[in-house]
Amino acid sequence: QVQLVESGGGLVQAGGSLRLSCAASGRTFSTNTMGWFRQAPGKEREFVVAISYGGRATSYADSVKGRFTISRDNAKSTVYLQMDSLKPEDTAVYYCAADRGALVSRDYREYDYWGQGTQVTVSS
Repeated sequence: QVQLVESGGGLVQAGGSLRLSCAASGRTFSTNTMGWFRQAPGKEREFVVAISYGGRATSYADSVKGRFTISRDNAKSTVYLQMDSLKPEDTAVYYCAADRGALVSRDYREYDYWGQGTQVTVSS
């Protein structure tokens, strides 16, 4: 069992930056693929980025490539999402998720555990 708690969301102007954190509890964090998803009002949940348990493999949505960076610190059981050059269209609730599988997946159905989400609002 893995419990996830996101933090770091907030309101920022376009072009600004935010850093999200996802703290995990549970003994298997280091073996989990971790992902970030987001959901804007009236829209479906959208893949943002994922990272393998060792941190060597990552996958980014085209919409955030070059602006967002995922990283993880297995010693702290935490995964981070550095978001730079934010745009109003990045506004959404951001969710951290853990996948017991080893493959880096963009499919939310592959993820077994979810955080409660943190709101990111980018003003124009």
